[in-house]
Amino acid sequence: MDRSDRAKRLRQARLAAGFETASAAADAFRWNRNTYSSNENGNAPFSFRKACEYGRAFGVEGTWLYGEPEPRKAPKAPSAPRRKPEPLLVPVIGRVGADTEGAVMFATGQAAGDLVPVPPGGSTRAVALLVRGHSMRGLADDGGLIYFEDQRTPPSEDMLGHVVVVETDADEVLVKRLLRGSRRGVFDLESLTGPTRRDVKLRWAAHITAIIPPFQARRIIRSAAA
Repeated sequence: MDRSDRAKRLRQARLAAGFETASAAADAFRWNRNTYSSNENGNAPFSFRKACEYGRAFGVEGTWLYGEPEPRKAPKAPSAPRRKPEPLLVPVIGRVGADTEGAVMFATGQAAGDLVPVPPGGSTRAVALLVRGHSMRGLADDGGLIYFEDQRTPPSEDMLGHVVVVETDADEVLVKRLLRGSRRGVFDLESLTGPTRRDVKLRWAAHITAIIPPFQARRIIRSAAA
């Protein structure tokens, strides 16, 4: 599917969601107006990760926005055998654990990335990180998967003391143990193997919802190259 076809689907999803203009949708979800308009009119391509974000906002599957065909109609014959429903898939958005910082390297600028099934108790907001290297040892091994819900909400009290996924005000996304900072509004970020960062301002934090060991991860990852 080319850029113009994706743009048409994006416009169709926006109208179906009740937003008369691209600007109205951008304002409602706090997107940059120019960026969203360029995505919708086909002047600028959008990534698979962005397609999933738009899909969540408009109530459609991000995979459809990015290029999956229209859903097939169910057979009318009552005697037709029922096919086992395909599991809902969510994207592997990046890699983590290649260094002691626990920094996430996002898979941006690529074609549709690898997909994995939603974990038990997860939602369509679920995303996954692929563990690379051994700095996550004690949490997740090389080749495993770390899931979290991509809801972008501020840190909460129940996250303190737990390993979570965070974004700092310096645009870094990290997997760290969240600790209380020296004053309100800042947090200490404890690494599994590296030094602790002190008094960091965060944009959002998310609980880890599932960790899949390498053996099982290899069985469930649907590679974009397949």
